[in-house]
Amino acid sequence: MFLMKRLFCLAAIAAALMGQSVSAEAAGVELSVGQTGESTMTYRLGLQFDWDKSWLQSDVGRLTGYWGGGYTYWAGRHGASNNSLSFSPVLVYEFSGQNVKPYVEAGIGVAVFSGTRVENQQLGTSFLFEDRLGFGLRFAGGHEVGVRATHYSNAGLNDVNSGVESYALHYTMPF
Repeated sequence: MFLMKRLFCLAAIAAALMGQSVSAEAAGVELSVGQTGESTMTYRLGLQFDWDKSWLQSDVGRLTGYWGGGYTYWAGRHGASNNSLSFSPVLVYEFSGQNVKPYVEAGIGVAVFSGTRVENQQLGTSFLFEDRLGFGLRFAGGHEVGVRATHYSNAGLNDVNSGVESYALHYTMPF
């Protein structure tokens, strides 16, 4: 529990610093709940800072992105719980719409875990790479709901590299 509080404080400080150093159009708080392939529950609290950029804008939609950082608690059923901090740049293709805009997203970032194991998955190192794919809906006013698959592995930095995936539902509210 002490480690979890400490990691949460570090995540809050990192998010605050990230917000000061990144030009952002809008910001949001992300809450998500998910599950791994081994049924380990995941709970994430994150911050999202939209980029003040847009590419390939057309009648169909536009390409944009955001910086995402967060704290995730991995609730192991058999005592192999874990905590992680992550940071990723994420590309988003947002389809056109008035009040609702569907989107797809993909990103590659980094994560630091408090241990090298989640349930029966041996991660090999505490430093991992985060790959994410997702889709969802953005509503007028900045609220967002979506589904995301996130994969963590050490990319061969260690001989042990089982990796772990989380499949989550998320909600982001603007602030």
